[in-house]
Amino acid sequence: MASLIPGYEYDIFISYRQKDNKYDGWVTEFVDNLKRELEATFKEDVSVYFDINPHDGLLETHDVDASLKDKLNCLVFIPIISRTYCDPKSFAWEHEFKAFVEEASKDQFGLKVKLPNGNVASRVLPIQIHDLDVDDKKLIEIELGGFLRGIEFIYKEPGVNRPLMVNEDQPDNNLNKTFYRNQINKVSNAVKEITTAIRKHNQQVGEISKEIIKETPERPKKLNQKVIIVSFCVLALIALGYFFLPKIFKSSNSIEKSIAVLPFINDSPNDSTTYFIDGVMEEILTDLQMIKDIRVISRTSVEQFRGPAKPTTPEIAKKLGVNYIVEGSGQKYGNTFRLRVQLIRAAKESHLWAKSYEKEIKYAKDIFSIQSEIAQAIAAQLEAAITPQEKQIIQKTPTSNLDAYNAYLQGIFYFTKFTKVDEEVALQYFEQAIEKDPGYALAYAGICRAWIFSAMQSFTTPEEAYPKAIAAFTKAFELDSTRVEVYQALASIQLFIKWNWVGADAAIKKAIALNPNDVYTLDYYACLLDIIGRKEEAIEQEELAIKLDPLNVGLRADYGLFLSIACRYDDAIKTFQAVIKIDPANTVALGLLPSTFHQIGRYKEELEAWKSYLSIAYKDFITFNDVAQIFDLGYTKGGFAGALNLEADTLVAQSKTHFILPFDIAILYACAGNKERTMDMMERDYEVHDFNFPFMAVYPVFESMHSEPRFCNLFCKINLPCK
Repeated sequence: MASLIPGYEYDIFISYRQKDNKYDGWVTEFVDNLKRELEATFKEDVSVYFDINPHDGLLETHDVDASLKDKLNCLVFIPIISRTYCDPKSFAWEHEFKAFVEEASKDQFGLKVKLPNGNVASRVLPIQIHDLDVDDKKLIEIELGGFLRGIEFIYKEPGVNRPLMVNEDQPDNNLNKTFYRNQINKVSNAVKEITTAIRKHNQQVGEISKEIIKETPERPKKLNQKVIIVSFCVLALIALGYFFLPKIFKSSNSIEKSIAVLPFINDSPNDSTTYFIDGVMEEILTDLQMIKDIRVISRTSVEQFRGPAKPTTPEIAKKLGVNYIVEGSGQKYGNTFRLRVQLIRAAKESHLWAKSYEKEIKYAKDIFSIQSEIAQAIAAQLEAAITPQEKQIIQKTPTSNLDAYNAYLQGIFYFTKFTKVDEEVALQYFEQAIEKDPGYALAYAGICRAWIFSAMQSFTTPEEAYPKAIAAFTKAFELDSTRVEVYQALASIQLFIKWNWVGADAAIKKAIALNPNDVYTLDYYACLLDIIGRKEEAIEQEELAIKLDPLNVGLRADYGLFLSIACRYDDAIKTFQAVIKIDPANTVALGLLPSTFHQIGRYKEELEAWKSYLSIAYKDFITFNDVAQIFDLGYTKGGFAGALNLEADTLVAQSKTHFILPFDIAILYACAGNKERTMDMMERDYEVHDFNFPFMAVYPVFESMHSEPRFCNLFCKINLPCK
């Protein structure tokens, strides 16, 4: 059967590993169902190549169809992406997948085509039937030159990772909540979108050719030699232009779509409106983060470049590792709002796009529409593909109440300062937002995140924070279960409060799907991976987060934790010290440095690190001199172990009147080799529901406890192995 486009052998080529068809014929069944769906989608017949070859094709010497190369000359390539497909030794990978990518990149339409709605789609349409290992996912994304965006046919529940079946016995148990019939329809619709774009492009080319032919005057019967030579040269130049000019322009436009939205300048005469200008900048940044085709630097890093003394645009871009910069300035007079935004190509410091807005804001939707319009205009300038789902999220109005939105913006303004006083102020503003609009889901999500952060930073006790965070999340989810902020809140609850690893995994992946550029979700994922023992993957996730937020010292401190858990102690120490140099009061780096010194026998430095940490973490009632005196007294009586034991005993006594994390005391006892007291503090940490408690299962300083029955019994309670 011929292709819809002359010159192509087939419309669709199905690539797969025989391993994935042997068990139950899943691939054959998929192809049969897809063909039926295509018949109901296209007016014409669509040709599909599917080879039911009995060989797996692990080696090139296997028996394969000699005409396969011709059959790869198709419009759409559909690989069945499984746990076995991403294998460089397999025939399907090397001679089908890679071969198509190479050939399609060179042909008249290219590997990526512009859809009628303005978005861009790849002619490789992956069908994913398993969750992939990180290395396999990286392998396929390298070949595709971008994120893996496939249509998933995955059934997943705890302990299960298999292809979605046509008729599921218990479909509601599928964590992905997908239905086979709907997914087949998505595949057919995606094929139609791609082929429609190709056919439209082909028609336009044909129309131009016809016009040129029609307008060409009749050729003289005789041409002299000079005319022939000139004509030949012109044709040669045209041919060179056809083959080389597109490559030149393509290389210019194919730079990574990486962008940083710098803090907007507040041109208002009143500094009290800074929160509003910052809020507008934050919303535009967040809208851009929703677009998977763009890498967006997080706010924490761009905050370093606030004010007139910031470096030049190329210098900022280099520090942040981006190719584009967004700058803006705004004014707010009463309800009148003025904003100017510009997009800059950093390397050349050239302005690609700029626009001014002036509007009277009567309703919250007035400001949301401007923010959405700006984000989409920037994406269009970068030629970034926006999916319908992404566009729907970007255009969504979270509240119609302007006063509620103002209160929420002020809550976010204080929440991101990350101090105890500011967290309390943030909570007050989030509460005000709810008073103005009881249906404001994001305000409830803000309350949830604020309580969890306060407990993790020991600003309050887990006992106080736990029920309030749960109640706020429950209301947020009830009001709007489509927001990434809500799934971030769910992820933090499942991970740090409920210790539900399966639930945390599902919530985190949902949040990443909604916003792949959110660093805190990636940080949560790294925490989860570390807790369940996938140390190297945790480091990889944190490195992804740091790439999106390179100047965020909080992420760097967590990175040091993951390095330490992976026993990369020297790297961890360097990371902690770099964080402390920038942020001398960072309690994560300060608190983890002593035990990391301990692991490599740098005991003198460990004691000094303990003094610094305890005097800063509990500065309300402990001074550096107090800690130093206790350590010195303990050292005099019992050496190094005596110093640690005495300090730990002192903290136990002080914890009767002040809140002190049992986690900290447990580390002191563990470094002293006091197993009995270490276990006492571990059990106490579990009782107070410390959000950091699960890390005890994998933290190296507690490795000597793994053989203790009390240790195993304790971590069995939260479904973690004791080793």
